[in-house]
Amino acid sequence: MIERADFFAAKLAYETDPSDVHAARSAGRNVYVVDVRSDEAWAQGRVAGAIHMHYSEIATRAPAEIPKDADVVVYCWSPGCNAGAKGALEFSRLGYSVREMIGGFEYWVREGYPVENADGVHRRPIDPLTGVPRIRTRA
Repeated sequence: MIERADFFAAKLAYETDPSDVHAARSAGRNVYVVDVRSDEAWAQGRVAGAIHMHYSEIATRAPAEIPKDADVVVYCWSPGCNAGAKGALEFSRLGYSVREMIGGFEYWVREGYPVENADGVHRRPIDPLTGVPRIRTRA
């Protein structure tokens, strides 16, 4: 049974989800959220406030743009995309503490979190199959 607990502890050390990323950012934690998808995918929409760095550019760009001690979270399109794992691998090779956001941009959108594109920042309706509508209070 210990080996199962070790497996799940390790999994949680290397993965996160949209809800936890949103909560960390809402609490004021400085999380560098990195979109590792193509330019075309980035233009269609992204996590509001994310940095665009295709996974093939991480080795050259990250050391100049992201502090080595940063809390880094990478994502790609969806659970059916492995670009997030490729990006996490590149950050890991550079010595960063990095986690992959499971569900990717698809689940970020489906859970109703802020999305950014050329039209600005907005939210799409929460998909009742993946998220629970939350009562939003005015700040």
